[in-house]
Amino acid sequence: MAFQQRVSKLTLMPAGTAVAAAATSLFCGSQRYTSHATNQKVNQIASQHLSALASRANVSTYLKPAGYSQRQFTSTSIVKAEPAAVGKEAASVPGANTAKSKGFVEWYEGHLDARPVTTKAITGSILWGVGDAVAQVAPSLFAEESAKEEFKYDVPRTARAVTFGFAIHAPLSHLHFNFLEWMAVRGGFQGLSVTVFKTIMEQFVYWSWFSNSLYHGAMGAMQGMNPTQIYDRIADVLWDTQVAQWKFWIPVQILNFQFAPVRHQLNVVLLTSIVWTALLSAWYPPEPKEEKKEAKDEVNSEK
Repeated sequence: MAFQQRVSKLTLMPAGTAVAAAATSLFCGSQRYTSHATNQKVNQIASQHLSALASRANVSTYLKPAGYSQRQFTSTSIVKAEPAAVGKEAASVPGANTAKSKGFVEWYEGHLDARPVTTKAITGSILWGVGDAVAQVAPSLFAEESAKEEFKYDVPRTARAVTFGFAIHAPLSHLHFNFLEWMAVRGGFQGLSVTVFKTIMEQFVYWSWFSNSLYHGAMGAMQGMNPTQIYDRIADVLWDTQVAQWKFWIPVQILNFQFAPVRHQLNVVLLTSIVWTALLSAWYPPEPKEEKKEAKDEVNSEK
């Protein structure tokens, strides 16, 4: 009611002033106003009333008209609240949020842009764990019945693969692919020469030797091997791993470097690594405890 009364007063004041001014112009000949002067006087008085009302409205509170919630709000808050109100009404419309909802790819891309190393580390841990699980389960599916009965899933082994993918492989691979891109740009390579350059650098110059040695060394360390045993393990299996690496990864990386953006090249490797990790885990499983004990005794006897 207070709001309606103030609106009524606001409308009646200029009208009353106009009537008074017209009467004065008719009956007061010496002080008669022209129509132009009357309009000026009306506008002046109306402006004064409007200014006074506006100054009081800035510090006063009003109730919303009927149909709105009964919370109080100031005149300045009305304008500020309108966009939020419109947004709430739009959100209440069925299907309004469907267009705004993000799919998995957009969600992942957002995290990849905001936190690339963390996102790739989590992705790497998951995919390395999946690869090790495949390596453990797949052979038992094709084994004899006696072997199937003896099969027992090695949880610590999968935990080691997850740890390696999260803390070691993914962060270093992130640096590796960005370093390759930096070298290609600095070298001025273009077109297919970029793919050839990156493949040669990765497979034959530094990365494959380093990453394979790191894998065998990290797995040995997490199994409790000492430095001598880790060195012997790397020396025994590195060349065979390299040969298998070149057969498996060179075709994969040629396609990867040619078609995938730099930020997704590690993701291609991680997805393909499910197969590669399964092969590594199957070819070089953890040594049985008896063999580890014998190797330890041999090292101690040599000392």
